[in-house]
Amino acid sequence: MKILYGTGNQAKFSVMKEPLEKMGLELISLKEMAEEGKKIPVVPENGMTPLENARQKATAYYEAFKIPVFSCDSGLYFQQVPESIQPGVHVRNVNGKCLSDEEMITYYTGLVKKYGPLTAYYKNAICFIVDETHIYEAMEPSMESEKFIITDVPHSPVRKPGFPLDSIALDLKTGAYYYDMPKEKLDQVAVEEGFMEFFRKLELNKHL
Repeated sequence: MKILYGTGNQAKFSVMKEPLEKMGLELISLKEMAEEGKKIPVVPENGMTPLENARQKATAYYEAFKIPVFSCDSGLYFQQVPESIQPGVHVRNVNGKCLSDEEMITYYTGLVKKYGPLTAYYKNAICFIVDETHIYEAMEPSMESEKFIITDVPHSPVRKPGFPLDSIALDLKTGAYYYDMPKEKLDQVAVEEGFMEFFRKLELNKHL
């Protein structure tokens, strides 16, 4: 099955491509669609939860291209900050501005300087539209990331475009930068295991 991954983030596309191909799913990117001359719709992503945003994106891309499509969204949450400044689904958008990778690092290390090392986790959601009558979505506790620490000392010199917060993320148990951990650990974190489990369940239930 060919599936469009509805994201403009090529780093996220690359992370999902290989594991889904192992399941027999051929992933297509929005970049490829644009290169074919197709107009990519602008999606507002103004939902209040990761699932609302994932649904908005998947719906917009399905209506535009009429092929199976899935979109994901995440919200970042901290245990030690006031509710008013919880990032939630606005991880990259702060005070009405869309931050660059480096601006994100500056902003979040600033929060650490104010509140101390932050215990963080991601709530993840996915919406997969096969056709008008087969729509699957989830935002389960099992899809949440493991808790990790945000530090105010960025890893140097490693940076991964599209994943700026990885450079200030520490393993909760060991205190090690994720970048310094064994590759298999990094792969487990990067692949977002909850999303893979979502597709595995669809496969087992013969929905793919």
